Amino acid sequence: MNEELKRDLGLFFEPRSVAVIGSLETGFSGGGVIIENLRKFGFPGKIYPVNPSYDKVLDLRVYPNIDEIPEVVDLAIVITPTRVVPSIVKECAKKGVKAAIIVSDGFAEFSDEGAELQREVVEIAKSTGLHIMGPNTIGVVNTAIGLVTNQFIVGYEKIRRGGIALVSQSGVIGLQALPFENYGLSKMCDLGNKCDLDESDLLEYLADDLDTKVIGLHLEGVREGRHFLKTARNAVAKKPVLAFRLGRTDESKRAMASHTGSMAGEYKIYESVFKQAGIIAVDTLREFLEIPKIFVSQPLPEGNRIAIITITGAGGTIAIDKAIESGLSLAKFSAETLDKLAKIHPTLRGNPIDIVPAMLSVDPISLYKDAINLLLSDKNVDCIAITCWADPMIPPQFYVQLLSDLNMTKPITIWVYGPTHSSVEETLRELENSGFPAFPDFETAIKAIGAMYEYSVTCSHHDIDEIDI
Repeated sequence: MNEELKRDLGLFFEPRSVAVIGSLETGFSGGGVIIENLRKFGFPGKIYPVNPSYDKVLDLRVYPNIDEIPEVVDLAIVITPTRVVPSIVKECAKKGVKAAIIVSDGFAEFSDEGAELQREVVEIAKSTGLHIMGPNTIGVVNTAIGLVTNQFIVGYEKIRRGGIALVSQSGVIGLQALPFENYGLSKMCDLGNKCDLDESDLLEYLADDLDTKVIGLHLEGVREGRHFLKTARNAVAKKPVLAFRLGRTDESKRAMASHTGSMAGEYKIYESVFKQAGIIAVDTLREFLEIPKIFVSQPLPEGNRIAIITITGAGGTIAIDKAIESGLSLAKFSAETLDKLAKIHPTLRGNPIDIVPAMLSVDPISLYKDAINLLLSDKNVDCIAITCWADPMIPPQFYVQLLSDLNMTKPITIWVYGPTHSSVEETLRELENSGFPAFPDFETAIKAIGAMYEYSVTCSHHDIDEIDI
């Protein structure tokens, strides 16, 4: 990435000033809501509303046009009727703005006329050096500085800062749509119609972002295949990249064309690109959101041998199936480990380890600790999966303290289940807030470890061959 583009991308995520141009409506959505979100999440920079029909909004002076603002703003957010967007972009470029988010829709995803307006915007941008995100986007999030450009109401007051960056081509991966308050985000971006900036630009930028430890890509299509492959290979050499690729059927491809104007290629080609770039492919939205968490807090496994501690026989069977499907193998415990497990309780004699019979006569905290510590010290074990029973009678701090006392030298994944939604959600939240990767289903918990092993193999021999695209 050239230094000029890197600098301009930085303006999208670390602006010192923001202009909100167009609708200043408050309520469910609008430019006023963007201003409210910037304030609510703690953006420290200057905010300049722009609309000739207002004098003041939310106690801020409103400027009739961007030229009247007494400084060159770092980031312009355009939320005007589609037909006037080109003229607004021209005014921004004339002012010296280098970064613009076009929230407005009705472009290439809507009609031929909209596609022509989008081409006009692109021509203006290219001729002036202004970079555009969108159109048809909810913009960006940077939790480090409280930057939230979403034009919709967000139903929570804070976002937990973390190491996961998410890039999408849809508003479904947005603060207004999903509960990210305890997720652990570094940055988020909706590319929209990606008339200018695309997935390769953001992937390259985030690969060098110190706040980001893992990148998730929610893709409907890739604009320049060869460039994407090269960029992805470079990014994967620095940090894990996961991709959730839509458009596996002809029907879904047609649906995507109608809402972002994107034309999707054959799914199998993308699978090949992901494999050869070292990108970890996920199959569901839940996997896309949940699996990145484990990369932030856990060390990579040295191999694929997994030990499973369960409190349900059926859970152990579920884990075995998903482990084998995810490229893992059941660890064969050393004779020393087997002997020490039997001394704890005679029923602890295999993999998976079902600890329920032992819990009737052994203190549960000691039982969990001793079993996990034995597996951590066994050279035949590379990673561990455990279950936590979220009963209303068991406080989440029981598990937090249990895990905090361990010397985590190997990756551990946690399945939390129980009889009530509230107890499960509270235990998940407390574990995640304490830095432990907890999952609401065993399949995703196991697949997360499999993804870590896949990435560790990629890191050990990152020598990917070129393919025809």
